[in-house]
Amino acid sequence: MEGKMYSCSSVLQARKAVEQLRAEANIERIKISVAAAQLVQYCQENGRSDPLLTGISASSNPFKDKKSCLLL
Repeated sequence: MEGKMYSCSSVLQARKAVEQLRAEANIERIKISVAAAQLVQYCQENGRSDPLLTGISASSNPFKDKKSCLLL
């Protein structure tokens, strides 16, 4: 009895895997050269507003220390 339940479970898992692979195979893909060109264009267009590239102004930085700590 356990062998029959095991095979039924593995058949269901295999069907799910096949469905997932079919769905992934049907995804429309673009060439890497096109994707790279789009990525470069996006970076050039949005680089001026990226805080990792331009930094964060001291007045708008929520993580800036409010006070300095002094040890006497």
